[in-house]
Order: sequence, then structure tokens, then C-alpha cells
Amino acid sequence: MSPSVFIQIVPVRKSMKKTLLIDMYGVIIEESKGNFIPYAYEKIHQSRYDEITRKLREEHLFSRAQLGEISSEEFLTQLGFDRPREAAEDYLRNYLTLDKEFVPFARKAASKYEMVLLSNDVWEWSEYITEMHGLNVFFAEKFVSGKIHMRKPSAEIFEHCLGVLGRSGKECIFIDNSVKNLESAQEFGITPVLFNRDGEEYDKTVVNNYKELGKILGI
Repeated sequence: MSPSVFIQIVPVRKSMKKTLLIDMYGVIIEESKGNFIPYAYEKIHQSRYDEITRKLREEHLFSRAQLGEISSEEFLTQLGFDRPREAAEDYLRNYLTLDKEFVPFARKAASKYEMVLLSNDVWEWSEYITEMHGLNVFFAEKFVSGKIHMRKPSAEIFEHCLGVLGRSGKECIFIDNSVKNLESAQEFGITPVLFNRDGEEYDKTVVNNYKELGKILGI
């Protein structure tokens, strides 16, 4: 009998560039927590406010949508929107703001970094945003909670991302507007950078805009 042979399967590296993991809300989109909950209260009749609050707080309906347990259409229908697709489009088009500095930054960053989206979001919404603003050309991969059924700041989402990308933490930089998310990423050796939309206290690298981010990344 011939001796057994151990074969190690190594993930294929897409690029020898460092990987830039980048959040959507509060980084690419100016609204750090989105505007959906205020939007829902604005659009649905006041008589249903208590019901909306219960579904969001007790039934965790938004969290379930962000984890991909229910679709965008199911989520909006359960909240009381009669035309869920139209409501989603209205919200994404008219209540969220793309940071005007992101696209010029991304064009320059793409020559030096492998850019990867890492976002807590309803999957259909994330797809709509990236398509509407022409952002897909910048991302080598997209990790969205509603698609992969994991959310930041859980350790499992960072472990998953690194495994799929075939990267070590030391090969990655993470741009996020949440200190909790950055602290979780740092446990994997990922370099954290706070995009400071909300005035959070942080004792590591902090930037306030894309000009400052480009400077520290050498772009």
C-alpha cells in the first residue's frame, strides 16, 4: 500500500494588495444608522405607532431582516407598508446620502487596495444602493449581513470574511464608524480605523473624512 499523502487546500488569493474592509452606513453613506426607523414612523399612520414599536423592539423585525431571516418585502409588509417595493425604493433613493467624496476616494484606492464591503444591512437594500450609485465596480467582494446571516460585531463574521478572502488579519484594514465593530475586528489582527461620524471616543486611528483617510492610507 502506498503511503497516504496529505494535501493542504489553500484559498486562492485574489490580489497581493492589502485588503480594505469598508462599512456602508456612516462611511460610504453619510447616515450612520440609516434613516429607516424615522422613515417608518413618518410614512405609516400615527394610529399604528405602538404596533410598529412592538414589532421593532420586541419582535426584532429589523434585526431579522438584516440577518436575512425575512426578505425586504416581508419586513416592510409586516410593518404595514401596502406597497413594500415602492417604499424600499423611496427610502433608499430619497432618505440616504452617498458621501460625495467616496467615489473619488475609491477610484484612487482601487489601485493600491483590494476593496471589500462589510455591512450590516438588508441584502436587497445593499444591492440596490451599490447598483444605484455604481459602486459594484470598486468591490472585490461584498459581505452583507442579510446575505451571509451574520452581523457585526460578532467574531464569526470577521472569521468568515478572512476565510473567504484567504487573508490574515494583518493583511486587512477595517474602516467603520462603530468602536464596537472595530474592537471585534482587532481581535483578529485587523488594523482598525474609526470613520468618526458620531463623535465617538477612540484611542486608536480616527479620521473625519475621506481626505484624512486617504492620507493615512497613502493614497
